[in-house]
Amino acid sequence: MPFPPPPRTLPGPRRRSLLASAAGAALLAGCSGNADDSETTGGSESAAEHARARAAADSRTLLQRYDAVLAAYPTLAERLDPLRAEVVRHATAFGGSGSTPSATATASPSASATAVPATASDALAGLAAAERSLADRRAKALLDLPGELARLLASVAAAGAAHAYLLTEDAK
Repeated sequence: MPFPPPPRTLPGPRRRSLLASAAGAALLAGCSGNADDSETTGGSESAAEHARARAAADSRTLLQRYDAVLAAYPTLAERLDPLRAEVVRHATAFGGSGSTPSATATASPSASATAVPATASDALAGLAAAERSLADRRAKALLDLPGELARLLASVAAAGAAHAYLLTEDAK
């Protein structure tokens, strides 16, 4: 009685080994401690700088919305001041500058130019929509950015999504 033929194995690494090593390489490349994003952009330093400037401008625009709502509805200060402070930190992290320390003390001149809804609940809903929209745009934009800037944008996008949730929490 003849023996069955041995299972067919090809020389070289197996598919699982290749997939595992590719995933490991991707993780190592994504987690590199490279502080200078221009080295990882492959010559597209201006694209990274443009994305950083855009993120700072978006945070400043959102900050103006917070200031306008706080100027119109000072009773919302306890609820909005912590979220506004985070938006100031986000603008600063992207290289922009924050505004006044507290919108309840002084409203910025550009805040008065922003239209504010007629009711406080509509104003909160508008802020939530702005936070959600910006978080979505940032989440899409981070796919094309180098390491550290992508991680920063992802973190700020997640914070914006959390802000949107917190702004709509009482409406439910």
